Amino acid sequence: MNTELIAPPRGFDQAEFEQRTERLQALMGQQNIDALFLTTEPEFRYFSGFKSQFWESPTRPWFLVIPIMGKPIAIVPEIGKAGFDETWIEDVRCWPSPRPEDDGISLLRDTLIEVSTTSFKIGAMLGPETHLRMPADNYQSLKRALNQSVGRHQIQDISGLIRQVRSVKSPAEVAKTRFACEVTAAGFDYLLENLKAGMTERQACKAMQLEMLRLGADTCPYLISASGKDGYDNIIMGPTDRILTQGDVLIIDTGANFDGYFSDFDRNYAFGQVDKQTHYAYEAVYASTEAGLETASAGKTTGDVWKAMWNVLENAGALGNDVGRMGHGLGMQLTEWPSNVENGDVTLEAGMILTLEPGMTFAPGKMMVHEENILITETGCELLHKRAWPKLPVINR
Repeated sequence: MNTELIAPPRGFDQAEFEQRTERLQALMGQQNIDALFLTTEPEFRYFSGFKSQFWESPTRPWFLVIPIMGKPIAIVPEIGKAGFDETWIEDVRCWPSPRPEDDGISLLRDTLIEVSTTSFKIGAMLGPETHLRMPADNYQSLKRALNQSVGRHQIQDISGLIRQVRSVKSPAEVAKTRFACEVTAAGFDYLLENLKAGMTERQACKAMQLEMLRLGADTCPYLISASGKDGYDNIIMGPTDRILTQGDVLIIDTGANFDGYFSDFDRNYAFGQVDKQTHYAYEAVYASTEAGLETASAGKTTGDVWKAMWNVLENAGALGNDVGRMGHGLGMQLTEWPSNVENGDVTLEAGMILTLEPGMTFAPGKMMVHEENILITETGCELLHKRAWPKLPVINR
């Protein structure tokens, strides 16, 4: 196979960052929030355009302040200042870091007080699926200092506002995600032609990883696999040095990344003859995915999608689903809000990107999981890549 794919342009126009910030500021105004600060890489990058592998180092905190009006303000270690020359951020305030006794906290405090002069309400990401990328003691010190200021500033959770803005993707974001998905689909097709019994899980994953990098992926930071006779018992471990033999089923689940945007889906492969029950489970989960594809649309809820998929699995005799959800948001992060869960009440909007990930336990210790990546539209949904094979592919090499 000599697949060649055309990558979309890298980066974003300044207008896109302006639109993102203005959407957030409108929501801040509705909740009477003067300013907020961000500490984690995806959110920092989303609003600033600052993209660096240096986030892998946990030594230094980085802060982005977004006031109710105007451009964001970057509060960053001196080592990072030059990187902002390539962004739309003009106000960059620095301190010499690492400096554990005051690693940017006083500078952050002063900046927040400076831009919060009306409601004295300051936002931070404190909700589910979030964390603060700063020492807990520093956060408590900041909170005390703000509360002791003249305005007696209070910090409140604004993670819902960030989710609301980030969950609907722009055409440029969709293009990047689509390319990552196309690269991943081509990698799975490559494996279909090159897998053979006697390889290890690790060798299979490495072969796919190299092909995805050749096709244009920047990185493949998430690439797991599991295998076993007639099925597998997990979808989060591996790859291991387990040798693939006749009668095995192999699943590979991967998230290739292009220009900061992920794919996230899987494929299953059988080696030689496997139990009829395994083939039945594969086709049942394929049908479950079809039900999800037919249901997912603007105006539907995440619960609607979950129920459509689970009804098929339940009727097929599923013994259970231990994953906890059947899909999630996708974009700058491998998994994003929302989750497709039974009681999910999040209304889908055109422009959201989701994964559909139905799975079931079909025999003790044996799972079957499928996953596809979709774009929600006003009239339904659109697959961002080639669909899985309707029948479980069998490797006879």
